[in-house]
Amino acid sequence: MRKIIVLSMISLDGVMQAPGGPGEDTSGGFKYGGWTVSYSDELFGKLMLEELKPADYILGRKTFEIFESYWPKHAEFWPGINEGTKYVLSQTREKSDWKNTVFLKSLENIQELKSSDGGDIQVWGSSELVHLLLKHDLVDELRLKIYPLMLGEGKKLFGNDAMPAGFTLTENHVTTKGVIIANYKRGGEIITGDVGASLEEK
Repeated sequence: MRKIIVLSMISLDGVMQAPGGPGEDTSGGFKYGGWTVSYSDELFGKLMLEELKPADYILGRKTFEIFESYWPKHAEFWPGINEGTKYVLSQTREKSDWKNTVFLKSLENIQELKSSDGGDIQVWGSSELVHLLLKHDLVDELRLKIYPLMLGEGKKLFGNDAMPAGFTLTENHVTTKGVIIANYKRGGEIITGDVGASLEEK
């Protein structure tokens, strides 16, 4: 069984769209592309290098096409994305010249992939794919970089149809620029209770 790990940079209001640059993703009239750039520091760079090590990936078609047009020409910064297998969920594409690319057609294909032997699978970007995975409880870990700003618009990491689930914090850091880096693994079920009653017990 392979783990699916979602890695995302998000604003305080959960926006994940176009963190890397102005032209990365302007769909929906989004005008804040590159909103993460001014928040880098030494700690952030060190932790990012760890996450850029070679892996396999599941990507939505839109994110794949953004990556496909950029990363093959910039392999010196992220060689792992070129060397790793890229599984792409798409109903409209079946091939690519980018090496190590495999197209998937359905949720069932992802479930079969997760059940196969192999290493961890990372998800970058791909908001609609992340929503699908969360809806079907297929996410084993979340690795979030939470930035101290509100964007008010744009594609969001979390939709309204995620399966209720508990997560356990496994690692956390705060950078000098106020970015909270928090890694979570899938935990148990949701536990509810009465806040007033718990306070009375104390």
